[in-house]
Amino acid sequence: MQKQPDTLSDNITGRLSWALLVLRLTVFIVMFVWTLDKFVNPAHGAKIFEAFYGIGGVPETAIFVLGAVQLLLVLAFVAGLFKRVTYGLVFVLHGLSTLSSFPQYIDAFNNLLFFAAWPMWGACFALYLLRDADTRFALGK
Repeated sequence: MQKQPDTLSDNITGRLSWALLVLRLTVFIVMFVWTLDKFVNPAHGAKIFEAFYGIGGVPETAIFVLGAVQLLLVLAFVAGLFKRVTYGLVFVLHGLSTLSSFPQYIDAFNNLLFFAAWPMWGACFALYLLRDADTRFALGK
């Protein structure tokens, strides 16, 4: 007996919404920890700006402000709010982080963990493209 097209379509839609939720939650976990780092260890945040973006002397207050803005972004992102903006910003910000680490990719075997940024960037891209299908536990339908 063949499945009805609606049943198959509903099954795929249901699995897709769960897959997108998992992507959203796992990207959030990484972005949230990076955000918390700005509050727990602002000196580390300043070192990151200097080492990877060439911006030295960033004051602690600026790190806290950036952390607060980033916190609002990642909370809206995980809640599924303003998807075009939040998913897009997460994709762009993670992309900048990934690309700014380019020298680490040249010395690949001494910097293996940096390569984890690429599939996460791909997940951010997939979430952005499929944002309208990401409805599971999302406040912004």
